Amino acid sequence: MFEDLKPGETELVGMWLDLGLKVTGDAIADRVEWLAANRLQKLAEKPDEGAELYRDPRDNRLWEKVLPFAGGPPTLRVITQANAAIRFGYTG
Repeated sequence: MFEDLKPGETELVGMWLDLGLKVTGDAIADRVEWLAANRLQKLAEKPDEGAELYRDPRDNRLWEKVLPFAGGPPTLRVITQANAAIRFGYTG
């Protein structure tokens, strides 16, 4: 349905769309959710911060999915191994 992550991609920022009667995520927000559910491997989470750590099995890059504010659209961005250890305690 959506494209896999490309080697040059490092951040996907979803946005809200106000359709008048409802607010919904844009195509990027939908892609972030699809990638998290179908392509990435979940490694850790911080529910209190709305953050999750994933790994792309195709290239082993680590990705952090965050909600910039409570209930906000998702952002997916590359995270270093060192930052994954600090933020999530992940030493994989």
